[in-house]
Amino acid sequence: MSSWITSLEGTDLGHQLALILAVSAAILHAFFGALQKGRHDPWLSRGAMDFCYGLIAAPFALFVVPWPEPHMWLIFAGMFVIHTCYKIAQGYTYSKGAYTVVYPVVRGTGPLFTVIGAGFVFGEHFTAQQWFGVGVLITGIFGLAAYNLRTITIGRDTMVPALMLAVLTGGFVAVYTTYDAYGIRATADPFTFLAWFFFLDGFVMPVVATVRYRRMMDRPDLLPLMKRGLLGGIIAYFSFGFIMLATRLDNVGEAAVLRETSTVFAALIGWLVLKEKVGPRRLALMALIALGAVIVEMGG
Repeated sequence: MSSWITSLEGTDLGHQLALILAVSAAILHAFFGALQKGRHDPWLSRGAMDFCYGLIAAPFALFVVPWPEPHMWLIFAGMFVIHTCYKIAQGYTYSKGAYTVVYPVVRGTGPLFTVIGAGFVFGEHFTAQQWFGVGVLITGIFGLAAYNLRTITIGRDTMVPALMLAVLTGGFVAVYTTYDAYGIRATADPFTFLAWFFFLDGFVMPVVATVRYRRMMDRPDLLPLMKRGLLGGIIAYFSFGFIMLATRLDNVGEAAVLRETSTVFAALIGWLVLKEKVGPRRLALMALIALGAVIVEMGG
């Protein structure tokens, strides 16, 4: 599998596979975000997810994939710090703001910064048509956040700091997307990076969640929480794995933009699963997001 993946780098087939992987990652990321912001405290949910995917990754990292090259340990150290900061910012964002408002802001800020960062790190440069597509996509995403902001009634008193935290979290999304794309390209076997990423990334949030759980007066039942954590952990493997493989096969900026169509799928989840009302305005904004992604892809 590793040899086949690396053989597709820079080819037309690799580009098409990266497109499929990025869109698949967007769908899965919408489910992952909904699970973290769902019925349980977001810190506990994230801790359970990280514990599960770290535990599952351990035997693969230690005994299955090739051992990381010596230069990868410094890259993993940087990755560990960046993702820890991202998850702390994300936890505070979800704790203070309504999911339908803060999630689009996080996902809208991320691709803009990622495209800029990819230009500096990888020498990728978008065409004028692609930048127009980015503008259309971000307009749709922030428009969706603004529309949701008008309609929510819960948590309005903490919305300003929540939106500021959402922008900060979006900045961390851009940093980790660019950095991890560099990391997965720095090792001969992409699955070495993925296995060790999930193994190392699973250490911090379970500790944070345990401390938070012990301080709670009304502690939730652990069995439903761990079931959610296992499901979220499995989804994370495919969501993050798909987008990282896409950044190795093709341009980082294009993959990042396509992933942010997750806001469309998040809205669809709310409509189809949670029975939330969508309405013509939200449908139009969702169509705008999808149109922006199509413009970016066609302009590449």
